Amino acid sequence: MKIGMVCYPTYGGSGVVATELGKALADKGHQIHFISYAMPMRLDGYIGNVYYHEVEMASYPVFEFPLYTPALASKMVEVARFEKLDIIHAHYAIPHATSAYLAREIVNNGLKIVTTLHGTDITLVGLEPSFLPVMKFSIERSDGVTAVSRFLREKTVTNFGIEKDITVIPNFVDTEKYRRIPSDEVCGKFAPKGEKVLMHISNFRAVKRVQDVIRIFNEVLKKVPSKLILVGDGPDRSACELLVRELGIQKNVKFLGKQLELVPILSAADLFLMPSQSESFGLSALEAMACEVPVVSSSVGGLPELQVHGETGYIAEIGDIDRMARYAIELLTNEARHRLFAQAARKRAVDHFDVHKIVNQYEAYYEQCRGDIQSTPVTGFAFQN
Repeated sequence: MKIGMVCYPTYGGSGVVATELGKALADKGHQIHFISYAMPMRLDGYIGNVYYHEVEMASYPVFEFPLYTPALASKMVEVARFEKLDIIHAHYAIPHATSAYLAREIVNNGLKIVTTLHGTDITLVGLEPSFLPVMKFSIERSDGVTAVSRFLREKTVTNFGIEKDITVIPNFVDTEKYRRIPSDEVCGKFAPKGEKVLMHISNFRAVKRVQDVIRIFNEVLKKVPSKLILVGDGPDRSACELLVRELGIQKNVKFLGKQLELVPILSAADLFLMPSQSESFGLSALEAMACEVPVVSSSVGGLPELQVHGETGYIAEIGDIDRMARYAIELLTNEARHRLFAQAARKRAVDHFDVHKIVNQYEAYYEQCRGDIQSTPVTGFAFQN
């Protein structure tokens, strides 16, 4: 198949998933055309069957704001016609699904649209009154719609009154790449005296509750010699750095900023913290699990679908810092239990979320969309705890 992959090229989960999906599909012989305003973050180096098409943005004095939606639609039309695309896969509904709809109507040659809902496009952006009608229209006019968790599917139906079938195809991880590796050098830098290493990776937005991560760690530090490694950047980073200084734990906390190579970093971790307020899936937690890192998380969104309480980690209510700290201390001070949890986390990632299993589901879904998806509904992914 010839597939147009449309995504935001930044550090968000939707862009990561779109890029990794495109690369995996290319490995299976499909021709993948990425369409965006910049090169996707993880599209590094030459990959056969993968092409990149940049959306050019014109600037005119009469336009007070950049007109990305029509510019993106025009680029989709160009690529679809010239490359004879079979499908445009729009990751994140606004504006990608809207632009894809315009492109399909213009091309009018059997081009199909698959829209994948990732999270904030539904739970935050799409609920803006100025976007809501367009969001609902774009979803319902797509030939196929997927969501990364049951939680997100149900939220979409509730928020927008969607009657169209939405299939759950979860996020995934390359378990051959994301596996624990010897990391003595990294461990030595993070924990020179053999301290336990707690880790968090995010875009430092308010919904990630990174300050809760720091407060949890502050409680753990009172009982367990440990270090906290924070990976990523975003609007809450300055406030987090201030909190670390106020608590007087700056010698035990490292801010690494954005990082591309996560496997050596995750391989140095003993525990991953994700106390999010909203999480449609939890991709960074899955990557940690693949590297044999147990997870302590909140109970929101798709997180209970990802990990198993008391097996791959622990789950607590939003904001329950004391309970999360107790869970962390329990795992960090019980070597045998930690080892069992680490092995179970890896096994769950491999058994349920390996890239090859999920890519096969997308391939089957594309084929159904090229036929008649309305008369051949798919059952989607069955999460098993």
